[in-house]
Amino acid sequence: MRRSRAPERVVAVDWSGDRSAAGQRRKIWAGVWTKNPTGQADGGRGEQVFEGTVTLQAGRTRAEVAEWLIALARQTPRMVVGLDFCFSFPAWFVRECGARTAFEFWELATGGLSEQWLHRDNTDRRFWGKHPKPAEFCGDGLHRMLRATDIDCKLAARIPEAERAERVRGIGPKSVFQIGGAGSVGTASLRGMPVLKRLREAGFAVWPFDRAGLPMVVEMYTRLNTGPVRKSNAAARAEYLRAKRKEEAGYAALSRGVMAKALASEDAFDALVSCMAMTARRAEFATLAMPVDPEYKVEGWTWAPGVGSSEVKGGAR
Repeated sequence: MRRSRAPERVVAVDWSGDRSAAGQRRKIWAGVWTKNPTGQADGGRGEQVFEGTVTLQAGRTRAEVAEWLIALARQTPRMVVGLDFCFSFPAWFVRECGARTAFEFWELATGGLSEQWLHRDNTDRRFWGKHPKPAEFCGDGLHRMLRATDIDCKLAARIPEAERAERVRGIGPKSVFQIGGAGSVGTASLRGMPVLKRLREAGFAVWPFDRAGLPMVVEMYTRLNTGPVRKSNAAARAEYLRAKRKEEAGYAALSRGVMAKALASEDAFDALVSCMAMTARRAEFATLAMPVDPEYKVEGWTWAPGVGSSEVKGGAR
């Protein structure tokens, strides 16, 4: 795998932990940027910012998404994929389960523990949402239900204190232990780990557990890409996209069909905005640094715009 060249395809997947195949096909959306052979932007307008075509796609289950991504990578090995769920759990919990690495934890989760933890009758009440949040995760214990990246990257990393309230409004950290209620990232994550396992077996590097290389999968958080917009409100989505089309050539070159899908669906909107953010920074992916702290290779790290720069170094301390 070559690390010196930027991806020729970028895929951002807005994920879902829905149990039903119908729900998955409705809720899972993928924004796909593919470099044009001519190097010209879509629409023939001559913009060189994105030099490619963007599409929005849905209609696949989680397992079907995995096989689709593998097929795309065969066509275009220089590809990076962003998946919107947590790739692991806090290191203390991974080790409590008897795993030394995220890969071993995926094996356990895939082997049946995921659905056991997600079941309403699960006796381990640390998985909350269907039941109240346990006392051990409240007050001074709040940090135990979060990974380092959930605090440092998602919440307020490198944002000056004076700007923090406005910049992180609506971008609170989510716990992978939450499996019910609004923002229940745990359900999507536990049902996404078998897909990570499948993609890695098919030759994808999964950063930061593997060194950067293409094709590659990274964890993303759509809120970091969209900012504090009311995504569930169609009028707010329309206003956001109108502003982007005025400000950025890449958005201005999007087709009417892509815009219509993003306006009609919050999930499609998330996939599109994340795809655009990843595509704008695509040159960073082939050189993402490995984290210095060994705990991050157990817990994972969330990619965000700039995380591959010399300032952040992929969560390195």
